[in-house]
Amino acid sequence: MAKKNGVTMEVGEDGVAVITISNPPVNSLSSPILSEWNEKLQEANQRSDVKAIVLTGDMSLMPDISFDLVGTLMEDSRKPIVAAVEGVALGGGFELALASHARVAAPKAQLTLPELTFGLIPGFGGEVFKQLIPSDTVKALVHVYFAQRAISKVPNVTDVGLKPRPMKKVAVIGGGLMGSGITTALLLSNIRVVLKEINSEYLLKGINPVEANLNSLVSRGKLTQDKAEKAFSLLKGVLDYTDFKDVDMVIEAVIENIELKQKIFKEIEEACPSHCILASNTSTIDLNVIGEKTNSKDRIVGAHFFSPAHIMTLLEIVRTENTSPQVILDLMALGKAIKKVPVVVGNCIGFAVNRTFFPYAQAAHMLVNLGVDLFRVDSVITSFGLPLGPFMLGDLAGHGIAIATKDIYDKAFGDRMFRSPLTELLLKSGRNGKINGRGYYIYQKGSKPKPDPSVLSVVEESRKLTSIMPDGKAITVTDKDIVEMILFPVVNEACCVLDEGVVIRASDLDVASVLGMSFPSYRGGVLFWADTVGPKYIYERLKRLSETYGGFFKPSKYLEERAMRGMLLSDPKSSRSRLQTGKSQLDKFTNKRKSSQAHPGCLEVSVSSRRPDERRATRRLHVTSTCETSDEGRNDGATRAVPSG
Repeated sequence: MAKKNGVTMEVGEDGVAVITISNPPVNSLSSPILSEWNEKLQEANQRSDVKAIVLTGDMSLMPDISFDLVGTLMEDSRKPIVAAVEGVALGGGFELALASHARVAAPKAQLTLPELTFGLIPGFGGEVFKQLIPSDTVKALVHVYFAQRAISKVPNVTDVGLKPRPMKKVAVIGGGLMGSGITTALLLSNIRVVLKEINSEYLLKGINPVEANLNSLVSRGKLTQDKAEKAFSLLKGVLDYTDFKDVDMVIEAVIENIELKQKIFKEIEEACPSHCILASNTSTIDLNVIGEKTNSKDRIVGAHFFSPAHIMTLLEIVRTENTSPQVILDLMALGKAIKKVPVVVGNCIGFAVNRTFFPYAQAAHMLVNLGVDLFRVDSVITSFGLPLGPFMLGDLAGHGIAIATKDIYDKAFGDRMFRSPLTELLLKSGRNGKINGRGYYIYQKGSKPKPDPSVLSVVEESRKLTSIMPDGKAITVTDKDIVEMILFPVVNEACCVLDEGVVIRASDLDVASVLGMSFPSYRGGVLFWADTVGPKYIYERLKRLSETYGGFFKPSKYLEERAMRGMLLSDPKSSRSRLQTGKSQLDKFTNKRKSSQAHPGCLEVSVSSRRPDERRATRRLHVTSTCETSDEGRNDGATRAVPSG
């Protein structure tokens, strides 16, 4: 017999009334369903043959209805109510179970309150719910929530009928911090991995951290011993390319050295099968430069993980104008399979996240050279919501990263760089950061980092060399000034990223900033936050700062245009982004496949269209992250992920 939709009640000979909710496809607790439930509950309470009540049926989603309608009625019930959960009880459904007098659940039942990611509880009505809904925090969290779901839609990739190919065997080149982390992430998803190093010593140094990562998960109860052993058995360490003959993908994760990467890509092109994806974990270098000596440019893609790669969720998928749509789709599928959040971005120096945030540390250095206390800067930024200030971040990431990438950024963005000698002086004084226990802070095992007052002599030397303090005196700034002088240049660079079409949609950059830099989710991401502050205010503030302190603060044309026209930074452009103009490459790819199903695909990619006076909404859970540190000079693709303390 077909199952009746709605709310039904059956009373057995034992006097138990079973009330079943059925509202396909997701059993949402809509107002009509709750009205029926109300009627059945009242009926059960009034019937003399009913001794107890059982509530069942997968229950999810939450209605726009007061909890009093059901909660009070259940609490006042003269007969015991038991919630029987066999499948899923989400949000309001879970709260119905909580409102019952008792609960029983099947072993595979799922009980969750997803609205917690919006900062809401309870989700099923009440006064608290109605007060929180219009708040900026909820709007920001909701924005992030939906923005993260929008990133899976990539024009000319996900909308043209392509299917992802299985990635059964992946090779990783380089067993340093990033390589071992990437290897761990792959193994945890039951993917066979070949890890290549240049000699036995380095290979052992690459394999040992993988085993340590797995054992750490076991000790924390995140993984069983059996599964850890099975995962580790999927790893094979090698010193040459013999085992590359049947790999589906290679991920290069060596130091940021252009010549070395070019040599490796030429070698793997020859050693790997013709279908193999050739990926680089570079955080900075132009992929066209890395692959310029190969003849397989359609297979070259960026796979930029953030450290530690087996924990951090963001995966930047970097495409060039030649990257095949199939390759992008395959890497997106792999990213999801290993529990990452893949964001497709365009090819440029620093890509989306590192490009947007390169002014972050530089602005902090400028403030310190202007006389502001560096520990105050860190304190103000953490109070804003980032888990680490720029100076502690530098300590944890390893100051060698800044030195290694300085020339690359200087060459690309020299006209808007602030050049500070502080990092070089810090390293010269033997302060490498957390890796050797001393940087701006002192690091001792088992205790929290402590500010190191003795570093102030290094700071004073930097101030003398830059000599930018007005009349030799420290500037006076408020906490608000510090936030604006550090984060408004980041917003300005984000505008350049949007203007150049590095991301498909503005919300993609919001997701990337939250997952890659731990920008506070309750502020909605870097662009959402900027829109709430107001583009005009940011433009005028940067313009005044540039008049006082120079071109580092000069507003971009994109920001100026949006400010003058009263538009939000996130409002979609009329022109297509570089990520939407992949039709020529798509046509080449589909012609090669001789597929009759391929078509240009949808070019409309805006998540929502809003009036300039409207604010958007969303966000997701706070991200726990850790920063990459240099490994005796063997730091893999340098990233700037912000750790959650």
